[in-house]
Amino acid sequence: MAKKRKHIELQNSEPMKKDESNPQRTKRTLLGWKDKAKVKESDSPVFRNKEKVLVTCSRRINYRYRHLMLNVVSLLPHCKKDNKVESKEGKGATLNELVELKNCSSCLFFECRKQKDLYLWMAKSPNGPSVKFIVNAVHTMEELKLTGNHLNGSRPILTFSTNFDEDPQWKLLKEIITQIFGTPKDHRKVKPYPDHVFVFSIIDDHIWFRNYQISVPHNETDKVDRGGLDKMTLVEVGPRFCLNPIKIFGGSFGGPILYENPFYVSPNQIRALEKKQKAGKYAKKIKAKTRRKMHELSNPLEPNEFTDMWKE
Repeated sequence: MAKKRKHIELQNSEPMKKDESNPQRTKRTLLGWKDKAKVKESDSPVFRNKEKVLVTCSRRINYRYRHLMLNVVSLLPHCKKDNKVESKEGKGATLNELVELKNCSSCLFFECRKQKDLYLWMAKSPNGPSVKFIVNAVHTMEELKLTGNHLNGSRPILTFSTNFDEDPQWKLLKEIITQIFGTPKDHRKVKPYPDHVFVFSIIDDHIWFRNYQISVPHNETDKVDRGGLDKMTLVEVGPRFCLNPIKIFGGSFGGPILYENPFYVSPNQIRALEKKQKAGKYAKKIKAKTRRKMHELSNPLEPNEFTDMWKE
């Protein structure tokens, strides 16, 4: 049988002293072991992008515009989608509260009116500024069926035309678009590499949006070297839309007007002019008809033998 070990009594009842030469153990956190020395070194003012965008729409939105909003949501992995908001005069306070509850810093609000006109609000919450656009030439991914295809959640490269550096309103719009559509580098839902391009270009005072995939050949014999941009090609993915700026406000969804587009004409005025033109065509037809009747009364036909025969 195995022998039992004898209990050795401690000769000295004094507690053991800690060895001061050993380094002190670091604290454990949720992200790992926390080293005080490393924390002090990393206190340097380094910018970290914590941008989060709230994407929502108004009630009674058209299905086509709702699909456009879903396409934009799929392109922005750092966004948060929320329920529909009633499009009223007091929507600014409601949206600012939703942005604060969702812990976001920006907002994209798709507002549909009369189930025909689509307006897009880009706002920085809670202090502003904010921009109101009218969206034209909408083409969703489902409509286009283009051949381009990029990874879901990858970082985009933002490119702007040279017109954005000419006037101050375009410089402000470029900064707002960069902050909203620029995906943070260390976001948890983002791939660490870019494989598509967002193109913003100004043509006729309108901002045109295009999304292209960066296509690279993958054959072993035709590998692309570093800096070999001549072999890379761009394939359009979608969606497509055009933004016509209406007003730029100093606050979030309101405030002092910083810029107003002098060439903007509302869709209601365009429809009213079309109705007047149609009414003018109808009035011309009625006038021509009355003119023919007056001409017949003033110039009666002379009696004829054949007409008298038919009357008998």
